[in-house]
Amino acid sequence: MEAAAGGKRAYSIIVPTYNERLNVALIVYLIFKHLPDVNFEIIIVDDGSPDGTQDIVKQLQQVYGEDRVLLRARPRKLGLGTAYLHGLKHASGEFVVIMDADLSHHPKYLPSFIRKQKETGADVVTGTRYVKNGGVHGWNLMRKLTSRGANVLAQTLLQPGASDLTGSFRLYKRDALEDLISSCVSKGYVFQMEMIVRATRKGYHIEEVPITFVDRVFGISKLGGSEIVEYLKGLVYLLLTT
Repeated sequence: MEAAAGGKRAYSIIVPTYNERLNVALIVYLIFKHLPDVNFEIIIVDDGSPDGTQDIVKQLQQVYGEDRVLLRARPRKLGLGTAYLHGLKHASGEFVVIMDADLSHHPKYLPSFIRKQKETGADVVTGTRYVKNGGVHGWNLMRKLTSRGANVLAQTLLQPGASDLTGSFRLYKRDALEDLISSCVSKGYVFQMEMIVRATRKGYHIEEVPITFVDRVFGISKLGGSEIVEYLKGLVYLLLTT
């Protein structure tokens, strides 16, 4: 599909990566498969992956075109929020999708995000595991309980106006995303929670789409005990400041 005048796309899909050599080709293929008639670009923000992720992306550019698959690399891991900000600087879309590269966010849901935004005019459309037809696949019982418990705790304390605070599969109006990122101070996994809480506090229109989150197939999960501690610290911070 040809770009609009001036080379602009309707949708910019920002995908942060770190050591996703085994996943990045498949996620790009699936995005193109499920959005055949949509004017979009994919912006890969790679944080200096030592596993050759960037080499794979360069090969994908030869297949799909450098105007459809953009590689905007950084020298090292600098945080999730700044990865989105970096991608946003290079995005031409009126709407911005953020999603993970590890296949936990299946591109088959993208048409539902786009349709929901068009139907409602929402500023933010977020994927949720915690409504009818949503769920999680590949987690053991302890991880499910931990995730659900953390979400219930945040719901009770923060009243965020969305059922899934820590998910990172979302569609934003560009101006809303720019505003929210500039307002957020958190890093890592707390960043997503702060984004949705601040969106509610600022009066942005939020809609939800049910998704099934699938644990990564290839590679190693980056969630550990330190992230859980940061989550709890972030919860207290947001309780005191929003």
